[in-house]
Amino acid sequence: MNSHLEHRAAAAERAGVIPGSRVELQLLTTLKCNLKCSYCSLGVGEVLGSQLQVGYDLDQLERFVATQLPAKEIYVTFYGGEPTLNGDFIAAVMQRLPLFRYQLQTNGTLLDKLPGAVLERLSNILVSIDGGERITDGYRGRGIYRRVLKNIRKVRERVGGSVTARVTWSDADTSFAELDELTENFDYVYFQFVADEKYADDSQAKRQAVLAQLIDRFFASSDAIYPFIPLMGIVRNKILPSRATELYGGMTQCRASSHLLNVMPDGKIFPCPDMMYLPDMQQGDVAGNWLKPSALLPHPDMPCDDCEALPWCRRNCMKNLYLGYVKKDEQYRRNVVEPICELIRFMGREIDRHAPHQWFARLSLPLRRQLTDCEVYEYVEVMP
Repeated sequence: MNSHLEHRAAAAERAGVIPGSRVELQLLTTLKCNLKCSYCSLGVGEVLGSQLQVGYDLDQLERFVATQLPAKEIYVTFYGGEPTLNGDFIAAVMQRLPLFRYQLQTNGTLLDKLPGAVLERLSNILVSIDGGERITDGYRGRGIYRRVLKNIRKVRERVGGSVTARVTWSDADTSFAELDELTENFDYVYFQFVADEKYADDSQAKRQAVLAQLIDRFFASSDAIYPFIPLMGIVRNKILPSRATELYGGMTQCRASSHLLNVMPDGKIFPCPDMMYLPDMQQGDVAGNWLKPSALLPHPDMPCDDCEALPWCRRNCMKNLYLGYVKKDEQYRRNVVEPICELIRFMGREIDRHAPHQWFARLSLPLRRQLTDCEVYEYVEVMP
């Protein structure tokens, strides 16, 4: 085979690894963290604290992108541990790769330490917070809630893009008022149901009651968008079904099947940040300059194809589905995966009760664009 044909064959092979035109590089700047959140997923497999510094250099990162991701639109999420503990690396990546878009996922406690040159380049900041003050401090430590909100107010005018609350909905007693109050300090609120055994007894009914209130509030006005990303995303997908698949190669909106590459500080690449403790999940390496398809692909044992929510949910969390149905963890499937799927189906039914197409028809053009084209959809899983 001549060199031209070899080049074309290699390019075709690389295109098959990442379907579509976009790639999210989630660069873990360190696995160290200054908090000890009680539900931290990186605690599984002793990942947290195992790598303190980045072990590859920016020449290797740039070479990996040029070789494995040619002609792709790249956006970067700085992740950890707590990524702001390695702010020098963040600044260096931004300087070396100025054409990329950037997001930061942080616990918010050190936001005020970041220089303005970094803050102004961020398209979005995801700030981990767990609801109201009682719940957040209960999981993260006394005084954290107020400290985070103080830091957000301190840096807000210097941030180039949006600031989004990222809520892990762990506590069944989280109230509508606590979640609603977050809209006063954040541009958007994203929530994700915790992947833990927190769904027994009346906890499902409590969450459903709050979800119904949130959805009622969402449709109460057509003069503004109630900025809850999961509600916005589900409504968008129901009104414009093609949006549920077009950026994800028709697979899953959690992106772990298609274009989310989690780069550990040592350069090893995994599709899901919650499964970096499993060697068989590795799909690439920055220093070694190789990449293969994600191990978290839709599987025949997953029941999604027969689910009413598939057209707009698109399989939700691939880690949950993989553990529950492919690895046959019956307890996890019964106590975590199935309750979460039922909550998502509940949300879809509640949204349908509010005639979303008719509501959308009343929106102004700017509000329609905010719903259909919100950039934050690219940075989170959309489905909770």
